[in-house]
Amino acid sequence: MTHIGVVGAGPAAAALAHVVDAGTDADVTLLEKSGGVCGRAATRRRGDVTYDYGANYLRDDDERVNDLVRDVLGTAGLADVTEPVYTFDADGTVSPGRDDDRRKWCYAEGLTQIAKRLLAGTDATVHRHTRVETLARNAEDETWTVVDTDDGRWGPFDALVCTPPAPQTAALLREADWAAETRETLHAAAAAVPFDPIYTAVLHYPFEVETPYYALVNPEKDHDVGWIAREECKPGHVPDGESVLVVQANADWSEAHFDDPPSENAAALADAAAAVLDDDRLADPDWTDTQGWRYALPRDGVADAPVAAAREHDLHVVGDWVAGAPRLHAALRCGLDAGERLVAQY
Repeated sequence: MTHIGVVGAGPAAAALAHVVDAGTDADVTLLEKSGGVCGRAATRRRGDVTYDYGANYLRDDDERVNDLVRDVLGTAGLADVTEPVYTFDADGTVSPGRDDDRRKWCYAEGLTQIAKRLLAGTDATVHRHTRVETLARNAEDETWTVVDTDDGRWGPFDALVCTPPAPQTAALLREADWAAETRETLHAAAAAVPFDPIYTAVLHYPFEVETPYYALVNPEKDHDVGWIAREECKPGHVPDGESVLVVQANADWSEAHFDDPPSENAAALADAAAAVLDDDRLADPDWTDTQGWRYALPRDGVADAPVAAAREHDLHVVGDWVAGAPRLHAALRCGLDAGERLVAQY
């Protein structure tokens, strides 16, 4: 039997596992450092409130992914955020939004449903709380072995798939026990992909925030805040009579305040949201949550040649940074394409 190892259990990894499971009898093992799946398409719950605090929705920009959503994931709990997205500028001035008629898909139970449903339909095994530390290429039988931070050994794998963001994949490649020039060139290519951080504050209010839009975006990235979304626009997320704002800072603010106390960051972003929405009540949420995403958005894609060369050594890298677009649908499509390559091989 073919054994395939996957570092990470984000959307790209889940899409790959779905394709491989459907097309081969390979054994697929996913090693995930956190306690959940779906990466930055992350969902939390607090009481009756559900909120997506990383990726906000799934756009219908790719027909292959659209087919996956409709035909594989199932439509139970699937909804489309119909309210528009408006814009705001450096001064916080809000304008009726961008011309965009694309769907903004979400799930009543949160965006983590994407990976959960994909993986539930496979025989793949997910090992959570397993942080990969070392990759090793076994020259004699051309397989891969993985060692985690608790000295657990995984493998041997006939093929290995790396799905973490480029900086984390580059760190694994830098320390990999793999005597090949391909390792050096892929490491350099992954290390060269620039990433922006995002700091997110989730703000809850015991009253309704009434606006004609679902979200505000700062397209010029010249404000401390880049995105403010009303989670109550997603069916099933927020009880009637309440509001939840998901406020995501732009890269410069996020970098400057990444390691500041979460309570201070939440208060600062609440003040900023109150100013942009011109509603002083929003400076005083009744509860907050925060999350810093160190490697949130790739500003460019990785070079194609080193990625293709690594596949000759049964090492595959996937994710939005490989697709070259910081979007959930791009990560899913990249995983589908990589899965199809593995099916053709095995």
